[in-house]
Amino acid sequence: MKLGAKLRAYFFTGILVTAPVSITFYMAYKIILWIDAGVGRLLPPQLKSYYDDLPFTIPGLGVIVLIVSMILIGMFAAGFVGSFFVRLGDWMVKKMPVISSVYSLLKQVFETFLSNKSQAFSRVALLEYPRKGIWILGFVSTDTGGEVRRILDREMVNVFIPTTPNPTSGFLIFVPREDLVFLEMTVEEGLKFVISGGIVTPEEAKKIKKR
Repeated sequence: MKLGAKLRAYFFTGILVTAPVSITFYMAYKIILWIDAGVGRLLPPQLKSYYDDLPFTIPGLGVIVLIVSMILIGMFAAGFVGSFFVRLGDWMVKKMPVISSVYSLLKQVFETFLSNKSQAFSRVALLEYPRKGIWILGFVSTDTGGEVRRILDREMVNVFIPTTPNPTSGFLIFVPREDLVFLEMTVEEGLKFVISGGIVTPEEAKKIKKR
């Protein structure tokens, strides 16, 4: 291999090694600063003035305050008095038009993803879509139930079809189980595959991880 080709290969290897780490740390740092600023605005005046008078900044202090606050709120909500106020607030919000719909949706989403019993996305599968001969990758969540199951009157599966490169958007389809081809790749590997636009295959991702 010529010297120029070697140097070029080393250069791209350097980018491959440093770019993901650098971007990850940079994004984490920005998120921490954003949380710090948000929590700082919510502090009582006495604590805020004390925090502002510090001769140095403490990155991540807002994150710690936020975590401790969530734990304390959770402890309060788990008690008898706290659960009463939670039920009361839940009842009041559900009586509000429009807001109740948004609240119910968000509550269900958070309960689904934070519940230990939830399967969330359990497997990755292929299905022929939008026509025969063309395949698309989807994430299987749960078996279809409720009114949809009763109307279709057959065993169906809920499949989320993500968009590239942003897998948080997409659409939900109901597919007969026998029409799915289940893959061995994990959900995490499937997400990487989607985000990279098919460039990072599960095998390639494992190679990068080993380096």
